[in-house]
Amino acid sequence: MDHCKATGKQRQRRRFRVRKRLRGTPDRPRLCVTRSHRNITAQVIDDLAGKTLASASTADKDLTKKVRYGGNTSAAEAVGKAVAERAAKAGVRQVCFDRGQCKFHGRVAALAEAARASGLEF
Repeated sequence: MDHCKATGKQRQRRRFRVRKRLRGTPDRPRLCVTRSHRNITAQVIDDLAGKTLASASTADKDLTKKVRYGGNTSAAEAVGKAVAERAAKAGVRQVCFDRGQCKFHGRVAALAEAARASGLEF
């Protein structure tokens, strides 16, 4: 139980540390990544207006057909590509990357690289 509490506190501190420096503007919205064991989600958010400009998730109907399981790096790459395409349709080219409490490793890094390859600038 103590290990779970310590890990939770580490994640909370990391989340606060990362997010205190990031703010999504209309010129450069925030690309927020949320992951769970089964799914990964990415949203392009304008914090000043309080609006989500584009989003993609492994739970979306479009991506569920392409990806069998949402908890691996190939699913994260598909989400990164999809969110970059949807952001381009919304007129967004530059974003600031918000990894939240997650380390930039594995699925989060795969999503970021796929979004960069599809045209988003970080």
